[in-house]
Amino acid sequence: MSFPRISKLKTAADFSARLNELKISLPFDDVIMTGKNSPLGNSMHYQDGIVGNRFCILPMEGWDGTKDGKPTELTRRRWKNFGLSGAKMIWGGEAIAIRHDGRANPNQLLINEKTVGDLKSLRGDLVDAHNSSFGTTDDLLVGLQLTHSGRFAKPNSSDRLEPRTVYRHPLLDERLGIDSSQAILSDDDLKQLIDDFIKAAVWAEVSGFDFVDIKHCHGYLGHEILTGYDRPGEFGGSFENRTRFLVEIVSGIQSCTKLKIGARVSVFDFVPFVGDADNVGLPQQDSDYRFGFGGDGSGNGIDLTEPHRFMQLLQRIGIQFVCTTAGSPYYNPHIQRPALFPPSDGYQPPEDPLMGVARQINVTADLKKKNPELIFVGSAYSYLQEWLPYVGQRLLTDGKADFIGLGRIALSYPTMPKDVLSGMPLERKKICRTFSDCTTGPRNGLISGCFPLDPFYKQRPEYDVLKNFKSRERRR
Repeated sequence: MSFPRISKLKTAADFSARLNELKISLPFDDVIMTGKNSPLGNSMHYQDGIVGNRFCILPMEGWDGTKDGKPTELTRRRWKNFGLSGAKMIWGGEAIAIRHDGRANPNQLLINEKTVGDLKSLRGDLVDAHNSSFGTTDDLLVGLQLTHSGRFAKPNSSDRLEPRTVYRHPLLDERLGIDSSQAILSDDDLKQLIDDFIKAAVWAEVSGFDFVDIKHCHGYLGHEILTGYDRPGEFGGSFENRTRFLVEIVSGIQSCTKLKIGARVSVFDFVPFVGDADNVGLPQQDSDYRFGFGGDGSGNGIDLTEPHRFMQLLQRIGIQFVCTTAGSPYYNPHIQRPALFPPSDGYQPPEDPLMGVARQINVTADLKKKNPELIFVGSAYSYLQEWLPYVGQRLLTDGKADFIGLGRIALSYPTMPKDVLSGMPLERKKICRTFSDCTTGPRNGLISGCFPLDPFYKQRPEYDVLKNFKSRERRR
């Protein structure tokens, strides 16, 4: 199954024709406006501050920290690039584990009393780089994403899963080889984790960050708690119980810090997918899937009743910033980060990735329309490639999002926001083509980075290791 490459859709007519073929709605502008009064360049006022434009760098998972959770020079280079990007909101820079057993890989950054100074310095690198390029940081908002990887934790080895789950999942337990209820966190375990999140937020404030994100997405712990419909006890079953974890974390943070708080949320989810005989994705189960937050029970449909209720809850507990995403990179990546080329452990997309982009955009627009007081950062834009700013500008103009979030594309082309806002032509050779090497590399024990398009990584020995690995995979 093959789909037209975005890079071949060179005119607005080409792009529009492809959208019509797919029967999807994805509004875009023909011309990009520049400057501070443009939709992308316009500032955003919130509570007691201001964000200088509408570009946001999304948090990504790092694989190049030290074994004890501190940043390396590779980590610092990436954060400096985020500072140089021109984006005025930095949603976390990357996911930071609140404790060792919650790391998604053995080189993920940690936040604790031993790493606080390093994280403060890391943030300083980003802010200094931004200031050197743009002359002010008064309108820069820098947050930190706090996470525990739960079911997908690999704290000690990239080859060994050490899961901490919330309930027995009939599909994912079998898929991941989780065969013991000992992996399930008790209510007391979750209460300890609440305290750990609060402590992590205190350290984030000491490190100088403006806000923290309590991660509720991508199949990690916070997200899985939202799907614990059958879990007994204080943290499962009812909506009130399934949101208790977040509510108590937020209350604790508010009681002992002045930090602002955000939440990145998988606002809908589908059944896990697997590759068929041709490695094209197909649902692992055809119907009656009850574990998808924002799902309609079929496994492949959306019901936003609970996500809307969740947004209303966020407002009540004092959260203003929401970053929307969907699904999980581990079991249905085509809905989470649409791409033409899968990572080594993935499957070929079962639909044109533009459909995945439109799906997330339309859901975010629905949530924004019904919850206008919240500030929404959208995701899944990287696959748009050259058309990203054209679509992003229209979404902002139409009030369908408040910020345009940049994930993978910020690795290959960190200064895209700067170039767009200054009216510079886009550098095509830097635009992310969703080759997924930034995932394939780390999934096979290598460092983070854009190996195909960033010359810095092409000169490193890991480039040849990855190239040889992919060559062997193709010959199988």
